[in-house]
Amino acid sequence: MLDLKTVLVVSLAIASLQAVAWLFVWLAWRHLYELKFLAVGFKAIAIGLLLLLLREEQPAVWSIILSNTVIKLGLILLAAGLARFLGQPRYLWAGLSLLICYVAIWSVAMVVDPGNIAIRIYTSTLFTVIAMSAMTLVLLRDRTQPWLLRWMTIGVLVYYMAASIIHSAIEFWFPAIPQGITVINDRNAWYLLQGILFQIALFACLLFMVSSRLSADLREKNDALSREVLERRKLQDQLNTSLESERALRAEQTDFMRVVSHEFRTPLAVIRNAVDMIGLVGDRSHEATRERLSGIGEAVDRLFSLIDRFMTNDRENGFQPESMPIASLIVDVQLHFEMGGRSDRLHFRTDHEAISIFVDPDMMSTIIINLIDNALKYSPEHQPVHIDFWAGGGFVTIRVRDRGIGIPKAELPRIGRRFFRASNTKAATGTGLGLYSSRKLLAYHGGTLELLPNEGRGTVAILRVPLPNDATQPTKP
Repeated sequence: MLDLKTVLVVSLAIASLQAVAWLFVWLAWRHLYELKFLAVGFKAIAIGLLLLLLREEQPAVWSIILSNTVIKLGLILLAAGLARFLGQPRYLWAGLSLLICYVAIWSVAMVVDPGNIAIRIYTSTLFTVIAMSAMTLVLLRDRTQPWLLRWMTIGVLVYYMAASIIHSAIEFWFPAIPQGITVINDRNAWYLLQGILFQIALFACLLFMVSSRLSADLREKNDALSREVLERRKLQDQLNTSLESERALRAEQTDFMRVVSHEFRTPLAVIRNAVDMIGLVGDRSHEATRERLSGIGEAVDRLFSLIDRFMTNDRENGFQPESMPIASLIVDVQLHFEMGGRSDRLHFRTDHEAISIFVDPDMMSTIIINLIDNALKYSPEHQPVHIDFWAGGGFVTIRVRDRGIGIPKAELPRIGRRFFRASNTKAATGTGLGLYSSRKLLAYHGGTLELLPNEGRGTVAILRVPLPNDATQPTKP
């Protein structure tokens, strides 16, 4: 059988190894500064056991008190380290106060009755129960560790408290008899042996707690990283959206410039035709001269209006709607083509000239002129173009029909896109902006433009503009 000294050597070796292990764990994870309290606590227990081993056969009073005090200090440090690790109040002052009371009672007992170890055992048991109870309370309050691990650690603490109480009970009911040699089966040896088991079990539970804490920290960091990645992706999406919006604004600005450039061609053609006619007529017809000059003036006014509206930075001022009769709109469109000498193929029809619509006159004239201009351009010279106006269903509908080359059915959905021209229009000049600009201008009025194949041959363009709320609702002619 092993004697008491052998048990102390084994306990010292285990405590020393545990202190070194906790020191390396703390050095590996410096952010867990609480681990240094655990390392110092196990180191204090090892130093106390070493002092027990080095005591003489008849030790001095200070030697007995010092060795046991160092061991109890290690227990206080373990309790404080556990509380710090779990993020709870550590009450180190309470532990130090308890240690001072312990030292005072032992000192008095050693001075008054050195041979009576019962009072010292009772004091040690009370100290252990209070310290272990504080650690148990910390574990019961904790919610950061797995519940099974917490209860296992509480079980280890309760086991050691029970052993200490049993040790005191044995001393109370069966007082110690002086012995020459203490062996493994005496009351001191079994208590130290179960202390070794307690050290190992507590060390394992604390290691599992550190592992759980590190795993939780890793999961939290991964979640934070995932949130950061998600936030960065959102910011990237917002940046991409901003860039796309910027590109869209720039493209829109460019589109308006192209639209205006396209629309310059029509009034300039009228001006050129009028000038040519004035040059041919000369002074032979003052009436014809006045008519051509009037056409030039209107075309120039329209050109300046487009410049003022679409080549300025204030887009909102470009749209200036007003109430105007359908008859006035028809007259403006007819006059435009008469000035260009192309009105003989146009056939206008409406039975409701008095109906008023709320539109921008210049914009609406430009839209209808573009549609008629396309019909004339892509129709044979002898084929007429029909323009019908009617009101109904809350809209004014304008229909432009021609007997021209029509639009290939497969390309119909793409007609009206910027710069797109049907495959059968390559022989005629154009930029592919007429219908595009018409839809842009029509959007200001909340209207729609629909292109359909005409019966047999040609194209039908149907334009719808909302009527004012107080307008009457006649039927289609």
